[in-house]
Amino acid sequence: MDLRRLAVVAALLAAAAVAAEGYNITKILAEHPEYSQFNKLLTETRLAGDINRRRTITVLVVSNGDMGALAGGHYTLPTLRHILEMHILVDYYGAKKLHQLSRGDTASSSMFQESGSAPGTTGYVNITQHRGGRVSFTAEDAADSATPSSFVKSVKEIPYDLAVLQISKPLSSPEAEAPVAPPAPVNITELLSKKYCKSFAGLLAANADVFSNINATKDNGLTLFCPVDAAVDAFMPKFKNLTAKGKAAILLYHAVPDYYSLQLLKSNSGKVSTLATSSVAKKDYSYDVQNDRDTVTLDTRVNTASVTATVKDDDPLAIYAITKFLQPKELFKVTEDLAPAPAPESPKKKTKKKPATTSAAAAPSDDDSAADSPDDASADDTADKAGAAPSVLATWMIAAASAAAALALAA
Repeated sequence: MDLRRLAVVAALLAAAAVAAEGYNITKILAEHPEYSQFNKLLTETRLAGDINRRRTITVLVVSNGDMGALAGGHYTLPTLRHILEMHILVDYYGAKKLHQLSRGDTASSSMFQESGSAPGTTGYVNITQHRGGRVSFTAEDAADSATPSSFVKSVKEIPYDLAVLQISKPLSSPEAEAPVAPPAPVNITELLSKKYCKSFAGLLAANADVFSNINATKDNGLTLFCPVDAAVDAFMPKFKNLTAKGKAAILLYHAVPDYYSLQLLKSNSGKVSTLATSSVAKKDYSYDVQNDRDTVTLDTRVNTASVTATVKDDDPLAIYAITKFLQPKELFKVTEDLAPAPAPESPKKKTKKKPATTSAAAAPSDDDSAADSPDDASADDTADKAGAAPSVLATWMIAAASAAAALALAA
């Protein structure tokens, strides 16, 4: 194999790895302490997750010493989100592209414009190349007296997917800086009781710590999956057998600390963490969100539930009714061998099981599985070894790269 073919194969495999793994803006900026304040605000405004879900994006970051009013607590969280959205361009602008603008300038749409909160063209950012190679950024609605923000350096680039660029100061945008009215208060218990989930609402209300945790999260981004009443009734015998710690964990397991619209759930697959993940030390408490056309399912490795109805879908809160009470692998026996999930169209193969040689019974399947204590060692070992099934997109990309590599070798 010559060097040219080796280079082709290496490039294909690298592209597949990036597509499969994606990127994490929080981890990228964590490697640069000089952007810690900007990174913190991306997390607090929930923009970090929105950035990670995009395939093509440019993030204009500002160093701690240049944050100005953004670091002074002058803005509410909703207003801060709009300001930061102005610093996220929905196109790729690496350093090379910035210095090769065809006409010397261009206008790029920001996430603020894309959100629908920016009227007219106020969510656009003008990028201008000046003599000597200097590049500046200006919000479309910036006052005439406002000075542009200058390109300082490239922090991180994944060609044509992600560019993280440092600019000299925050962009000035009167429309983004305008005060945002706080969302109307939401009574989660009342909302659940009116639609599909009265029994689950009762379980949440009966656990003060769980309810307080969920209620405190709802204004900053929360997706709650509530089992319908029939599902709660069917699960109650097992729920009663859990320890107090296990009951709290399984209730928090139904809450994801981020806002996921129904459209996003239908168009993306992947692993999500829950409030139980952050509440129980050294435990995973995650599950896979999968979709097949318009059907959204949640796979815990113990059982699978489907989303059947929308109770509320209004940023920052989404609540969906589901067909089963979710059972985490940290509390219940995983019913199948830990192997990659088959393609959605392929039928599941039945495997023969050897008869038990001890007095312990084989793990029952789905809703007939026996509940274990949250401190059960075997359940913890299983959870630590269990890996999330790869997303459909990642699997497809890896397969495509492998095929392309094979063609290159055969050429």
